[in-house]
Amino acid sequence: MNGCFQSMNPSPVDKIANAVLYEGYILYPYRASSRKNRQRFTFGRIYPQAYSEAQNGAEPFAMQTECLLRRRCEMPTVQVRVRFLHPMARAIGLLSAPVPELPANLEPGDLSLVPELRIGDRLYQTWQETVEREVQSSQPLPDNLVAQTVSLPFHFSSSLAFDPIHDCQNQVVGAIIRRQQSLEGTIKIGVQTVDREVFKISVTVANHTPVSECDLNQQEEVLLRTFASTHTILELDRGEFLSLLDPPEAYAEVTATCLNIGTWPVLVGEEEKGEAGAMLSSPIILYDYPQIAPESPGEFFDGTEIDEILALRVLTMTDQEKWEMSQVDEHARQILTRTEALPKEEFWKMHGTIRGNRFSSEDFFDPNTRLESVSVNGTDLKVGHHVRIRPQGRADVIDLALEGKIALIESIEQDAENRVYLALVLEEDPGKDLGMLRQPGHRFFYGSNEVEPLTGTDEQTK
Repeated sequence: MNGCFQSMNPSPVDKIANAVLYEGYILYPYRASSRKNRQRFTFGRIYPQAYSEAQNGAEPFAMQTECLLRRRCEMPTVQVRVRFLHPMARAIGLLSAPVPELPANLEPGDLSLVPELRIGDRLYQTWQETVEREVQSSQPLPDNLVAQTVSLPFHFSSSLAFDPIHDCQNQVVGAIIRRQQSLEGTIKIGVQTVDREVFKISVTVANHTPVSECDLNQQEEVLLRTFASTHTILELDRGEFLSLLDPPEAYAEVTATCLNIGTWPVLVGEEEKGEAGAMLSSPIILYDYPQIAPESPGEFFDGTEIDEILALRVLTMTDQEKWEMSQVDEHARQILTRTEALPKEEFWKMHGTIRGNRFSSEDFFDPNTRLESVSVNGTDLKVGHHVRIRPQGRADVIDLALEGKIALIESIEQDAENRVYLALVLEEDPGKDLGMLRQPGHRFFYGSNEVEPLTGTDEQTK
């Protein structure tokens, strides 16, 4: 999992939860104009109940977590925290004429909305920002709470703010309009007895935010009333949670009755110490004891990609693309600033760490049998020469993707049966230097019959 924005000395569960909270917030190429960033906050949405009912239940208005906990000597206390993002609409409005300062009684209708506005080196764009929200409750579990339900209503107010936009003469020509709708919801916490030591806890988060009839068909208005990236954190004092993925055999059957809707709880902490006092219930499927990779330089918001690839892609952006990225918001600016400041050794850390893999290409080839050259179609090929890849087997999608690509010969290897293979580094690979350092993932091995020597003309035009 990628890194995340972290508060001062965050707990292990908060580090993971922050990565979940911002997953998908903005995707590469990190620009507001990108089609990929027109549909955001796709994880952990809890819609207003009225909208869910209008969609015949196709979109959820509630999220439910159920898991088992075991007490120690005393009855435990469980802290429940529900966290989500509260969407905020950012619009750009123009005044009919420049003024020295924004009118005190300014209303949205006094401005003409535009998709974007460029003034000097600043770009003002329509976007959706967010505010982090958290609702928490600490509940002791005395005997009189068991088999009962506690209901906790919560409310977050609406807001409307105008930030002036100045022209080059320091006159106010428009405003950034930031608008949030109010949110209303409830958290229901229920506990059932399994036996003298074990209890089932249930946490249900529901969205009861009102939506008018006319707004039910306005997707932006619905999203402004939606809990985004919702997840639940449960923490125990004087007790431990039981894994749903690997429960004790005695509780496997009752574990199977836990009903989780739109989310899945996993243990968080140090696995080696057997810590089981915290559970993260996330809309993103995780295994017990997820961790933030120590090599991750920070959040890239795109869990479908690899940090190294995203960092390299950011570095290969044009100056215009980087400038547009820097204008989106503070999150995008942090990615750009942090990536451009990364020293080369940090890229090696991201690239070179492989967990659970105990072999590499070096195990298959004896360095003492490397060849200085090999003849292919009458051409004497050596290290440093360029070839065009022509896979014969087409064993997987990699072969299809590399068909016709130009590559540099990094080494010429020979296996125990005297078969010759070329270690190739793609000419277009942004991490080409890592391939030349024989770092995993940037070299591809093909037989001498699967490459085509480049002619003199090809060498000049590659």
